[in-house]
Amino acid sequence: MSWTHANLETQGYCLTAAQARSLRVGLRFPTALCLALVITGLALESALMIALLVPIGAVAGWTSRHPFDLIWNHGVRHVLEAPELPRNPVRRRHAFKLATVWLAGTAVLFAMAVTSAALVLGGVLLAVCSLVTVTNFCIPSTMLAWVQTHTGEQAVT
Repeated sequence: MSWTHANLETQGYCLTAAQARSLRVGLRFPTALCLALVITGLALESALMIALLVPIGAVAGWTSRHPFDLIWNHGVRHVLEAPELPRNPVRRRHAFKLATVWLAGTAVLFAMAVTSAALVLGGVLLAVCSLVTVTNFCIPSTMLAWVQTHTGEQAVT
């Protein structure tokens, strides 16, 4: 099993190697699109643009579908002749919840004209989002998996 496939398992996906290969672009699409929008919002130092991503993150965190999954499933995948994305597992959704809070904090800092702090907070989010987009390594999912392993807690679906 490849390291990137193992990272998907840590996020909670139960995929065969063939499924993981066929979904390698699709599973990265939601985070890549969000990454591009966050980069744009930070470059523009736009509280509004970052704030507009908060409800998207909230939907992604509290439902089994990221709104950008729908763009993939109903549009992009047909052009690329790729499979539909599976529902997001709990650990991945928890990571989206954390990103939602992070986005909200960044937007508030921009709105308060605390630009340096907003850029630092946003920069950390960019680093974490870039990591998961490129490698499937999700720091929040990894931390949650570690906690669940050491406490005997099971992930809820």
